[in-house]
Amino acid sequence: MEDTTLPGLRRLLAACERTGLGLRTNPPGRAPPATGRLVGGFPLDPELAAFYSRCGGASFASDIYLLRVNDEEEQLEEKAQWWREEWQDRVGVPLLIFGGVASLAYYFATVPGLTDAHGRQPVVQVDTYRLDGPSLLPLASSVDRFFDTYSRYLEELVAHEDFKDQGAAALNFPWKVPHLLARDARLVQLIREGHFDPFLPGLEGRAWVAQVLAAHDLLA
Repeated sequence: MEDTTLPGLRRLLAACERTGLGLRTNPPGRAPPATGRLVGGFPLDPELAAFYSRCGGASFASDIYLLRVNDEEEQLEEKAQWWREEWQDRVGVPLLIFGGVASLAYYFATVPGLTDAHGRQPVVQVDTYRLDGPSLLPLASSVDRFFDTYSRYLEELVAHEDFKDQGAAALNFPWKVPHLLARDARLVQLIREGHFDPFLPGLEGRAWVAQVLAAHDLLA
């Protein structure tokens, strides 16, 4: 069952407008990629497909972006090929890159191997700066939950006492907001089951994951 309503996306769009942090979207192409279409050899997540039926690409808060897929560009497939050729063997788990942080080598990706019963794939942040190879941080149980979490992060960011002086550096995503990720029960379940353990960035990553789990326990 495909959920095409994307409440998390709607919330993120509203948060960008409300906070004045900026928003740019591109119109969808004439033939946007459909759910299940193979991209980089893996089926496209249904919530990503729903996004591309609305937008050909986007930039949120002048910070994160979703790759363009429209009549002139096919960045999703291009990035999939780049990832497969340059990094895939060093990670050990198939990923589909769909966005990232502007001007930095941090990327957002779905994990096809952890698809749920509705075809939705969890989202991770990929860090390619590490000398020992890329590391992953779990971000959300689905693409739309990622949109929802990031919208709440933006709200906390602009309310932070140091935001005017430091901008996004005042509250680093996702390291400084484990309590926001803790709201995602399905993500917490995947973390508890150890699906991301082999790909975390060392002791720092394990300590951060423990914060997410502890914050979730406080919500119970």
